[in-house]
This record gives sequence, C-alpha cells and structure tokens, in this order.
Amino acid sequence: MAYRYGEFHDGPDPLAPPYDVRAALDEMGDAILSGSTPVHALRDLLKRGLPGAQDRRGLDDMLREVRRRRRELRESGRLDGTLERARALLDKAIGQERAELFPDPSDDARLREAELDTLPDDTAGAIQALTPYEWRSAAARQTFEELRDLLRREVLDSQFKGLRDALAHPDPEAMERVRQMMSDLNDMLDRDARGEHQQADFDAFMAKYGDMFPEKPRNLEELVDTLARRAAATQRMLASMTPRQREELGNLINETLDQSGLADQMRRLGEALAARRPDLAWDADERMTGEQPLGMGDAVTALEELADLSQLETALRQDYPGARLDDIDEAAVRRALGRSAVDDLEGLKRIERELEEQGYLLRRRGKLELTPKAVRRLGETALRRVFTSLDAGRRGDHDQHDAGSAGELTGSSRPWRFGDEQPIDVVRTLVNGVRGGGLRTEAGAGTSVRLSVDDFEVAETERRSAAAICLLVDLSYSMALRGTWAAAKQTALALQALVAAKFPQDAVQIIGFSNYARVLQPDELAGLDWDMVQGTNLHHALLIAGRHLDRHPDFEPVVLVVTDGEPTAHLMRNGRSAFEWPPSSETLELTLAEVDKMTRRRATLNVFMLAGDDRLKEFVDEVARRNGGRVFSPDADRLGEYVVSDFLRVRRAR
Repeated sequence: MAYRYGEFHDGPDPLAPPYDVRAALDEMGDAILSGSTPVHALRDLLKRGLPGAQDRRGLDDMLREVRRRRRELRESGRLDGTLERARALLDKAIGQERAELFPDPSDDARLREAELDTLPDDTAGAIQALTPYEWRSAAARQTFEELRDLLRREVLDSQFKGLRDALAHPDPEAMERVRQMMSDLNDMLDRDARGEHQQADFDAFMAKYGDMFPEKPRNLEELVDTLARRAAATQRMLASMTPRQREELGNLINETLDQSGLADQMRRLGEALAARRPDLAWDADERMTGEQPLGMGDAVTALEELADLSQLETALRQDYPGARLDDIDEAAVRRALGRSAVDDLEGLKRIERELEEQGYLLRRRGKLELTPKAVRRLGETALRRVFTSLDAGRRGDHDQHDAGSAGELTGSSRPWRFGDEQPIDVVRTLVNGVRGGGLRTEAGAGTSVRLSVDDFEVAETERRSAAAICLLVDLSYSMALRGTWAAAKQTALALQALVAAKFPQDAVQIIGFSNYARVLQPDELAGLDWDMVQGTNLHHALLIAGRHLDRHPDFEPVVLVVTDGEPTAHLMRNGRSAFEWPPSSETLELTLAEVDKMTRRRATLNVFMLAGDDRLKEFVDEVARRNGGRVFSPDADRLGEYVVSDFLRVRRAR
C-alpha cells in the first residue's frame, strides 16, 4: 500500500493526544466536593479550559482575546475618512478650476467664478451642483471624476464587500453588470418571500456573479446573512457620526446612488435585508477613537467585525439563562480568533458530550447529575491524592491464614457453589470432566471435553479478616465556615474507594450528622452539601453506627469520627432532636453512653478533630479515656491522609 504525505492546512491537530474525559472530571472534582453543583463545576471548567495534555483554552482566554481585538479595532481609525477625502478632492478640483479661470479676463470666466463662489457648503450639495458644470480645466475635470469614482466605489463597497476593487477602473459595462446583479438579487429575494425560490436559482446566480461575493456563500440564507450584517454595519457607521457628518455622508450616498442608477435597487435590497434580519443592531452607536481616517468600506468592515465580536463576547460570557456552548458561532470564532480557537471550542463542547456519553454525567429533568461511575472516579482520585502523601513502606495488608474466599491461593480446591467468586481451578475442572466421560473425539473436529456444573472446582485462598467500618462525618454549618467541608467529603470518598478496591469483603457505612444523623449512599456523597441547621448530634450518629456493627457481629469493628465541634444535640425518646449550646449535661451523658457501648462492642473509636476549641478537646479526651481510641488534630488538607493511614493501621493490627 502506498502512502502520500502533504502539508497540513486545516482541521484539528492530527497528532493531538487522544481525548481523556477523566481529566475533565478530575478538574471538576474539587469544585463539586467544595459544594458546587455539577452544572456550575462544568461551567467553571469550560471557562478555565483544560491544561496539561489536553491543552485547551477556556472561554475566559477566548473572551480576553475578543476584548483585546475589539479594543484594537476601536483604536484603528475614525469613521469620517471618506468625507475627509471627498472634501479634499472637491477642494482640489475647485482650486484647479479657479487657477484656470484667473488669467482669463472674459465675462464668462467671472460668471464661472461666481458660480463656484455660490456652491453649497456641504460636500454632497456641491457635488450635485457641479455635476452639470462644464469644466474649463482638464485637470479639474479629471479630479472631479476621480472624486465620483471614489464615492461610487466606497458606497458600493459598504454594501457589497469586494466591489471596490472590481470598480477600481471606471467601466460602464462593469457598472451595468452591478445594476443587473442587484436587480437579479432583488428578484430572487422576492421569489423566496413568495416561497418560490430553489437552490438551483441561487447556484445560477452565483455562477453569474460569484466573483462579486468573496465570502462564497453556499445558499441564499448565507448570502442574506452576509449582506445584512454589512448593511447593518453601514447604518451603525452613520449612527456613530455627529449629526452634521451623518447628514453630509447620507447625502453623498444618496447622490452617488442616484448618479449610478442604483437608488431604487439599493432601497429594495435594504428593506428586504432589514425585514429578514431585524435581530441585528441596525442603529447602535459604536465609537471609533483612532486617528487614522478610514474609508467608508474599511469603516464598515471594522464596524461589521466589531458587531461580530460584540455578539461573540456575549456568547462567550455564557451568563444568560439557558446559555450553552452551541450558542457560540464557530464561524465568528474562526473570523475573530483563528482556526486554533475553533479547535479549542470544539474540545470544550466535547467535554459535556463525552461526560454524558461515557457515563459520568446524567441529565435528568434538565439538570446534570453525577452518576455512580463519576462518584467512584472522584473517590479513586481522592484516594490517589491521599496515597501520594503516604509512605509506601507504611502500606500493608491484613491477612489471616484460614481457608476462605479472598487472599493468596492455598493450593487446594473445592467444588464450585452458586455465588462463589474464587478463580476456577481449570486443571482439576478438566480432569473431573474427563473422568466423568466428557471426552469427545470427532473426525475433523479434534478432541473436546464436555463439562457439567458438577465438574467445576474453585481454588481456595487465604481468608482475610472482614471489617465493619463506620465513618461519621460532621455536616454542621461550622464545617463550611471553617473551610473543612470539602476535605471531609474527599476523605469519605477516598475511604469508600479504598474499601471497594482493596477490601471488598468489608462492610462500610458513611454516616453524616448535624441536628440529625443519616446514612449517606456513595452516589449522593459527592454532591452532598452541609446542613444549615443548629446542632452536632453525635449521639444519633453513634446509635446508627452501633446498629451497623450489630448487623455484622463477626466483623472487626472500625469507627472513625470527623468533626469540628463538641456534641450540642441528642435524640430524645420521641425521636426529635434536642439542641442546646453550650452542650447540656444530658447531651454529653447520652453521647458518652453510646461511646461506652462502642467500647463493649470492642470497637476502637478514633476521632479526627478539625478545630482546637477547649470544650471539644475536653470531650474527645474523655472519649479516648473511656474507649481507648486515639485523637488526631490534622490540618484540613491532610485529613484524608490521616484517616486512610489510621484505617490501614487498624486493619493491619486486626
């Protein structure tokens, strides 16, 4: 097979690394764990972009570039360049004519000078008055024709980008072709308004006049969009001038169109474009602050680009209700920021799409929610971060050398039973099949062994101790105020991921507590928010944890408590929560009674204290004295490291 290589011109980078949406989810993870919703976390990610291997600019980077480009355009020139140049050419022609008349002593020369003296002050009026004038000076006549050619080119270029170059040299046939083009265009728009237009009509039009439209539109809608944006920019140019400039330039445009025989056709076209695109800012005031005078066509082009940039800036901000990346016009991005920005935008669009398609986000009732797969990923990421802080030498296992369902192979096997998850002992299974008469030899098909359910055997492994783990996480308002809430959630996810991956035989339960306590499911943990209520009901949390331990009497009990305050609430007999601050003696007695029950269950209760309040210290010291557990006072950013390492220490000891 032969291969051909050539220069790369356009399109996405073919050597870009493969798309990894997990990096996007990891970038969103910190915001989600800090209490942000998936929608807001995704929006923040799209604004920041994806650094590293993905290397995608975010919306904020594009927004800064758009604003810089707008600033440059505003400072690129001023709008009255055509007026200034027309006035200069008019004054030059009049001066050349006066120079020709001055030496002539005849009455005709004096009459001509008087006619020149009474010309209107405005440029358009003076040009209109001089149109029938018989010039004595050939140089003045040539200058005046140069002025009219300039106006004709600039006026048409302000409506049809690219006609200025086509009309650079006066040619009656070229002007007649322009008039015919405008007539055909208006007729085509009329047919379209009646529902009679077909693509073949447009193709025939472009085959005849395509050189006049450098944008190369593919259909009538694209052509209308191009012409309407330019016509609206012309109106904005007039609206941005002073009243005197606006009147003078407007008169020049009307005079030029009348002289060219295009006034009626241009009026028809303007009305049709305004009716089709009323959404464009036709009369907006866009000031230009530069010093360089711009011709009318260049000024309209600058204002057209400024309008595109203004719309693009609004779309990139994404701060309006129902904003989506699909609202951003890729063609406008390409015009303003180049091809690479289009690739970056497409990469950002893929983030949300891939997060949904790969099963990390679920759109339910118009809202984005994390799936269990995403929660597992956040837990694995949190666990990786924890283990980067742990000494590899401190990691261990917790094996017991009894025959069981997990661990290292013992070398023995037993018959398979429904529900077994041990590896199949292939050799002994095949031997059982052969012994049972399952050996088959067929001509041309070779030898096979037919197996029945009774033939299967599984390899036995060393049994590992199973643990019943309770992680009690404070959900009170103070956790958010102290900035420890995100660390607590990340720690819970990390512990959940550790148990699921390394100790699948363990039974883990995560319990959140504020004025009441409740069991937290893994898939709700990431999106969980703190409770804006009064009360730290550790009493209720310990009650729920005790029931979990009692359901697993043969498991080793492990209880971990993460809190930043002493107990201030307890559960009454009627099931309601009683709050009091400072803590009442009844709250402390009931909570410590549950601690004593944990001690009788042989459950070591380790407390991770996220604040240094004196009353909290006294309480946890009393818990440690009664239970024999340990007290930790980690920084919030090291909470996960402390909890996971302590859990591993306890499991190794068991």
